[in-house]
Amino acid sequence: MPMQIDDHLTAQKLRPKVERLFALSAQKILSLERTWDPARGTPVVTAGGQYTSRAWTDWTQGFQFGAALLQFDATGEKRFLELGRRQTIRQMAPHVSNLGVHDHGFNNISTYGNLWRLMREGKIPGNEPERELYELALKVSGAVQAARWSRTADGAGYIYSFNGPHSLFVDTVRSLRSLAVAHQLGHVLRGERDRSISLFQRLLDHAETTALYSIYYGKGRDTFDVRGRTAHESIFNLNDGSYRCPNTQQGYSPFSTWTRGLAWAILGYAEQLEFLDAGHGRRAGRANERPPAAADAGRDLEASRALFLEAARATADFYLAHTCADGIPMWDTGAPHLHRLGDYASQPADPFNDWEPVDSSAAAIAGQGLVRLGNYLTRRGDAKAGGRYRQAGLTVANTLFDEPYLSTRPRHQGLLLHSIYHRPNGWDYAPPGARTPRGESSMWGDYHARELALLLLREARGDTYLTFFAADD
Repeated sequence: MPMQIDDHLTAQKLRPKVERLFALSAQKILSLERTWDPARGTPVVTAGGQYTSRAWTDWTQGFQFGAALLQFDATGEKRFLELGRRQTIRQMAPHVSNLGVHDHGFNNISTYGNLWRLMREGKIPGNEPERELYELALKVSGAVQAARWSRTADGAGYIYSFNGPHSLFVDTVRSLRSLAVAHQLGHVLRGERDRSISLFQRLLDHAETTALYSIYYGKGRDTFDVRGRTAHESIFNLNDGSYRCPNTQQGYSPFSTWTRGLAWAILGYAEQLEFLDAGHGRRAGRANERPPAAADAGRDLEASRALFLEAARATADFYLAHTCADGIPMWDTGAPHLHRLGDYASQPADPFNDWEPVDSSAAAIAGQGLVRLGNYLTRRGDAKAGGRYRQAGLTVANTLFDEPYLSTRPRHQGLLLHSIYHRPNGWDYAPPGARTPRGESSMWGDYHARELALLLLREARGDTYLTFFAADD
């Protein structure tokens, strides 16, 4: 049964819930800041209500400090601006030059990117040296991200994951924001013999490769599969760049859908459509960079836009068809014990069930993607489809911004409860006596709950539309 969409919700009607969320958010940010020891690494997920680290990468650090910047944007409280700015300068430099991860858009857009955006929007005082620092960090971050490049057989390519050059993660489509902002700032990647490499072209190539190989459309090559399903990981032959097979790291199987990966795709493509619509992709930037269209033999941006829209709509439709009635998904659509839950999709999600966990973090990410996709389609003249996606996103927000998902206990450091990190590795905390993880939070879930809330709050206030890139001066 498809999700039960509330057609009567508006950003204004959700404003009391949003403001309550930010009131609780302030307590959570300050609690973590008081208690976290940087020597312990990066906070990732909670266990018993307290943030802990997990061995993988430090991909969540930007969400930790970016949360304070979103809090400032929502409330105007300068202590959060000072916290976010101070910790960005102190802690984030290693993430700018990190050659080993595909997460630059998560870490550096959430910190340096938010600071740059706030300054561009006039929400913090203009300061040329400070702005230049943010811009330098963003340029380097985008170039380092783009340098993790593997060629595909068709001459395009992809940003490879930390698993190695053979591996494309669907998540990375949302991390393309680092390339987008660096390109907007006029930056290029310099390769061998000082060859200029367009960051915009690599953004397009990666997004198109992901759309072609990590998303299924239920037709042609994918007749055997379900429209909108995603694979977490796509594997390529490094000898000739040919596609080999789907795989998964955090999902149940290559042939089921890990819902957080699905959510990353919905939001990532919706945001890139907004970026293209703003016209930033057509700008040459500095004198040493060719216009994107010329750099790739007259590349058809309309074809890219059409593919991104197809990917966004297919994944969004799959989400709506395979989530629970209130918009909260299970952690994977093929999880092995779902059959024990009966007709679970026709009911509101039960985060306390004994068989399979839900994933509120996937809902927070997807909810924002649905709102953005809906807004995009409405702006382009398709009010019917746009309204459906937008209202679905508002429905998700309405569920998330209330119990049992909103964390109201002062001693719990998380903001959004019932988030799942890595089910196959057993990295999620299950309370004593429980068969499944529940009641815990993640840095990405908390951050994206705040980001979704800020998007709606700014709309309710009549403020400028929230984007990861900045409007033209």
